[in-house]
Amino acid sequence: MAIVMQILFIACAGAASWLFARNIGRIRRNILLGKEENLSDHSSLRWKNVLLLALGQKKMFKNPLVAVMHLVVYAGFIIINIEVLEIILDGILGTHRLFFPLLGGFYVFLINCFELLAAGVTIACAIFLIRRNIIKLKRFAGNDLNGWPRSDANYILFTEIILMCLFLTMNSTDRALQPIAPEHYHNTGDFIISGMLAPMFSSYSEGTLIAIERSCWWLHIVGILAFLNYLPYSKHLHIMLAFPNAYYARLNAVGTMHNMPNVQNEVKYMMQPELAPPADATAAPMKFGAKDVFDLSWKNLLDAYSCTECGRCTAACPANITGKVLSPRKIMMSTRDRLEEVGKNIDANKTFVPDNKQLLNDYITVEELRACTTCNACVDQCPVSISPLDIIVELRRSLIMEDSNAPQEWNAMFSNIENNFAPWKFSPDDRDQWAQEMA
Repeated sequence: MAIVMQILFIACAGAASWLFARNIGRIRRNILLGKEENLSDHSSLRWKNVLLLALGQKKMFKNPLVAVMHLVVYAGFIIINIEVLEIILDGILGTHRLFFPLLGGFYVFLINCFELLAAGVTIACAIFLIRRNIIKLKRFAGNDLNGWPRSDANYILFTEIILMCLFLTMNSTDRALQPIAPEHYHNTGDFIISGMLAPMFSSYSEGTLIAIERSCWWLHIVGILAFLNYLPYSKHLHIMLAFPNAYYARLNAVGTMHNMPNVQNEVKYMMQPELAPPADATAAPMKFGAKDVFDLSWKNLLDAYSCTECGRCTAACPANITGKVLSPRKIMMSTRDRLEEVGKNIDANKTFVPDNKQLLNDYITVEELRACTTCNACVDQCPVSISPLDIIVELRRSLIMEDSNAPQEWNAMFSNIENNFAPWKFSPDDRDQWAQEMA
């Protein structure tokens, strides 16, 4: 029977690992559909971002209480899963608490830490569920979360509570079994949480206790493997992508926009025609801005997959606050939705087949783009260094420079800049008249 359980475990773990690797490969391919962008400079600063923003969650501490709860959940997810290593080895080798004879008292210390974290994760997740579904904080009540996004967040919180309860129940029944001393159950002594819960199971028979302990063990590890393969379809993929996204964050000053060399050259050639290269009839037409995900950089697409859907960007957006249709969170969600659709198209056809859709207009509207004031509030608030503004600017560039689609007021300003080199309708020769009048 033991060998059958080992074979079953190895099959489950192998299948889950293969499926996870395939899904991560698919996401990587989708991200690399974006244009090339070099973000490998200043590695020391980038590692500092990883430590402060991704691991230390620096931006979250603008709200200390929520930050501490989130840190407990995050630490629980990372640290408690160290225990998964023992579970995996036990499953493969047919052992039980493999590390206890090797680590002794330090093992007990580790499990005590894991149990305290498990209790903290359970409490924090329960509070987060209350905030989302009973208190209904404004940033969790937006229409852009209707449907799957709202359910996804609740599924994850419930799953984490269940996994933690399974872990504590497994340890409690394990402790109740130890005095009975069936094979494999080492006498570890009381753990800090499960030691208090173990007396609840004292009246159960040995067979019942083993059945409960083994069921919790299997449900716990299978739940973790299922959770692992759920991540690629969930906003909680940010648990993993927050690290590369923090590393590859742009290091230039917040608010700095990337000029387009083609546009700069056009202005330079207008001012100094003699510098213009000869016209090349075979050259591909220049493209300005972005219409679809292929026109964005890979970092923009990594941003889309890294979005936590926490809504801090939208809550800080002055356009959204004043009732405009713009939601920076929705910009990121729409970009990810379009990228996923493109990926499914490639999966089905081996290469992308035009589907008469694009990110601009079909997923993100002109009204949304025009509402943006480029104030950078969304960028400043994002806990994982995402920039919805970069995507907005690129789409707006395409609207204006490719489609000549701009409000009349903007066109008047563009005309003044083109003709007078300033937003105002005054000839450059007349600009200093105000000073002459003061002479």
